[in-house]
Amino acid sequence: MNQLEINIGIDTSQSQLDIGVLPSGKFFSVENNEEGVYDAVQRLKRLKPTRVLIESTGRLEMAFVVAAYNAKLPIVVCNAARVHEFAKASGQLAKTDKIDAFTIALFGQKMQPELTQVKPKELMKISDLLTTRAQLLTTSTMFKNRRKRMPTISHACYDAVLKTIKLQLNKVDRQLDKAIARVPEWQEKVDLLMSAHSVGKVLAYTLLSELPELGKMNRKQVAALVGVAPMNRDSGSKKGKRYIRGGRHKVRTVLFVSMMSAIQHHPKLKPMYQSMIEKGKPRKLALIACARKQLVMLNTMMKNGTAWDPELA
Repeated sequence: MNQLEINIGIDTSQSQLDIGVLPSGKFFSVENNEEGVYDAVQRLKRLKPTRVLIESTGRLEMAFVVAAYNAKLPIVVCNAARVHEFAKASGQLAKTDKIDAFTIALFGQKMQPELTQVKPKELMKISDLLTTRAQLLTTSTMFKNRRKRMPTISHACYDAVLKTIKLQLNKVDRQLDKAIARVPEWQEKVDLLMSAHSVGKVLAYTLLSELPELGKMNRKQVAALVGVAPMNRDSGSKKGKRYIRGGRHKVRTVLFVSMMSAIQHHPKLKPMYQSMIEKGKPRKLALIACARKQLVMLNTMMKNGTAWDPELA
């Protein structure tokens, strides 16, 4: 390793970029918006880095990756699972944004990964298509809800709109298939998610577009973020029913739809669901528990970069 090499690790979140520089140990944070990204790029250019490493989430890092590429910075979009494995092998168990940033930088220093060759416009195209897909789903849900409240005479108009939306969704999915096939990092994510039992293309694409943090959180965090974590409703000695609230509605909706098949065929979730029903648990509660189990399994798979294993699920 060249001692003069400068490796910069960037930990990404929805709100900010945490940036660690090795070997100097310099650290700073900027907001993950247009102004913050511009500030970070200008400061990093002055450092003349060997590599600027950022984990791939699919969306959260996109603005920075595009700006860094255009500024001719030596960008490396890392596979989050490989960084996670490197951290475990290095004995780095503690986790803070600052520690994560330096772990990514150390990954670059020790492993010396090649620079990312995929042009940002290809990555951006996938991100934009996923966003478009999410917006079409939102519009579809809105029209379906409105149709229920309208008199029968108006249903034909809503049906026509819903048919058009479905056609556009199919078109976007075909475009996504082609775009993802051209980017190995994205194809790897889709293949990994779809290796899991009862995970189809719709759920995989929804997770990529609406839950880019998948694989970067622990089981409690991911369940809370999606809104499938049981919340307490206790007061003094009174113990209330547990319930769910908030979270990413689009992810939760698609996850529940996939559960309709999973509780019929999934080798782990089917017996789990049946056991809860036999014990007198409400069907909705059992369905939520199965959805949470599936989400936690997918989060672990993305974190470790391992395909679904029915023996370990």
